[in-house]
Amino acid sequence: MGIFTRFKDIIASNISAMLDHAEDPEKLIKLMIREMEETLIELKSSCAGTIANQKKLQRFLTEIKDKEAFWEAKARLAVERGKDNLARQALQEKRRFTQKADQIDHESTELEAIIEQYKNDIQELEDKLKSAREKQLVLVQRHIRAKTKKRAKQDIQRADSLQTLHKFEEMESHIEQMEAEADMVDFGRHQTLEQEFDLLEADADIEAELKALKSLQSSKNNDMRHE
Repeated sequence: MGIFTRFKDIIASNISAMLDHAEDPEKLIKLMIREMEETLIELKSSCAGTIANQKKLQRFLTEIKDKEAFWEAKARLAVERGKDNLARQALQEKRRFTQKADQIDHESTELEAIIEQYKNDIQELEDKLKSAREKQLVLVQRHIRAKTKKRAKQDIQRADSLQTLHKFEEMESHIEQMEAEADMVDFGRHQTLEQEFDLLEADADIEAELKALKSLQSSKNNDMRHE
């Protein structure tokens, strides 16, 4: 694609509309800016080359006009000396350089118009590039805000999840505590009942042991009395 075709396509493009329909606006704007920058470099290079050619043409035009003036002076000298034939030849040379000067002057004028068009194109493209860079900055800021907003939402969701989990843990602990207390109530009741039976068994043993002791003591007392 030629420089002028690319330039026309860029200038005719609607950046906002293209970005609105792009799947990846940031990537697209980067590509557009790079294309604009490359085209701008080519435009400036072409403009610089045309300016250089125009300056060369101006120098050549100056040389041609000097020769034109030279032969005009020669023609006047020939007329003064009565040398009409020499005067005619000098005027013919002058006319040849005059025609050449007119041709070069026309080419120089055309180059000036081209240079002016280059300058207008460069200015227009620079304005377009400035607009694209501003849009890129906006896109970057939007991207940063979107990432920040997304991260904030994720943090909130995580916080909510942790809070919910904590509530469930508290509820579970509370239920476990209630279950433990219920078990303790039942456990206390069983222990009391068992203790009652243990006490009964202990009382029976004590009574038997006491009865045995009393029987032994009675036997001892009887023996002592018989003595």
